[in-house]
Amino acid sequence: MNSSKRIALIEAGWHSEIVDQCYVGLTEVLNQNNFDISLIDRYKVPGSLEIPLKAKMLAGGCKGEKTDIYSIIIATGLIVNGGIYRHDFVANAVIQGMMQVQLECHIPILSVVLTPHHFHEHETHQQFFKEHFVIKGKEAGLACLQMLNHG
Repeated sequence: MNSSKRIALIEAGWHSEIVDQCYVGLTEVLNQNNFDISLIDRYKVPGSLEIPLKAKMLAGGCKGEKTDIYSIIIATGLIVNGGIYRHDFVANAVIQGMMQVQLECHIPILSVVLTPHHFHEHETHQQFFKEHFVIKGKEAGLACLQMLNHG
């Protein structure tokens, strides 16, 4: 598949060694389907809470028209439960923000923002979530191909 449209990948900085694995799975699937991965632009934001604003900026600020630079925006982040209510608050704000942007700007935003109930810093969880983000990146790649091929 050859496309002149670009894909924006927004990656949250918290737990970047895990979150960045989305790109691995995404590019694997896209490469296998002859998509030119140089058409993927990667953007880093400090944390997941900054994803909706960055998505809106990439969509052109949504001043009535989209920019047509990106066909799809993918957001990836890991929001973990630190034992306080912020886990649920942040997750809800991020998902609601992404939904609002895609509805206003008419650009699909695929979510690879995960909010596990249990996450610990030990190696077992680190490895599990690294592998899981590769899987989710592959799923995002398949979704991109479907949307790019079928509008």
